[in-house]
Amino acid sequence: MNAYRHIRKSSNGLGRATGLLVVLAVALCATGCAKLKARDLLNKGVASFQNGKYDDSIEDFKQAKDLDPDLLNARLYLATAYATVYIPGAPSDENVRVGQQAIAEFQDVLSHDPANISAIDGIGSILFNMAGTPFTPEKFAQSKEYHQKHIQLQGSDPEPYYWVGVIDWTLAYRANTEMRQKYNLENPKKQLKDLDPLPDAMRTAYAMQYGQMVDEGLQNLDKAVQLRPEYSDAMAYQNLLLRQKADMSDASTRAGLEKQADDLLEKAKAIKLKLEEEKAKS
Repeated sequence: MNAYRHIRKSSNGLGRATGLLVVLAVALCATGCAKLKARDLLNKGVASFQNGKYDDSIEDFKQAKDLDPDLLNARLYLATAYATVYIPGAPSDENVRVGQQAIAEFQDVLSHDPANISAIDGIGSILFNMAGTPFTPEKFAQSKEYHQKHIQLQGSDPEPYYWVGVIDWTLAYRANTEMRQKYNLENPKKQLKDLDPLPDAMRTAYAMQYGQMVDEGLQNLDKAVQLRPEYSDAMAYQNLLLRQKADMSDASTRAGLEKQADDLLEKAKAIKLKLEEEKAKS
């Protein structure tokens, strides 16, 4: 009798163990199948993306992400697809929503991989484009922070230095323009032209508020050119920032800064012309 009970108990235990193994096998199979399907959807989405079918690719990437939360490429491609659909400067609610979705998806990537350069650059780019219309200095500042994160992670890349310089020029130039417009409204009989030096009081105020930003931009653009000696776009913005610095300077210093700006502009033009000629030959 005791032997019978022992055999029965062992049989019950074996049955339960077998049942658990079956459940585990089914679960593993389901997980594996989901991962395989996620990769198929990722590949399908990439093909749609490359063919310009962005809405289709977004749906495929969303499904791939849901089926395999660990598939980081699905998250990154989803964010990139939203960023591609976003139209810079278009103020519609739908377009703004798409831009926000792109940022959210890039941030989702960063929550899994904080050092993902593609996601960092993606957010920096979207924020820059969103900051222009309507003009939002806070978004430009946020964009700059992401480009600075890129620099912290990969300081040998010239592009993030370039974008810091572009953002600094954008903010400084906008402020300069608004100061001139305000002055002209208040002085209808003594108009200030675009290339005229700022009056002393305005010049001092402008330098106090934006002098550090202009210097930061110049330093970053200089670093971009050091890393890429023929970076003509960076030189063009160096020229523009030097003109803002000239507007902060007295007459004797101003002339020298404008000469530097002119020289840089000519150098940038020469580099672009050379590249165009080489491209035409090839």
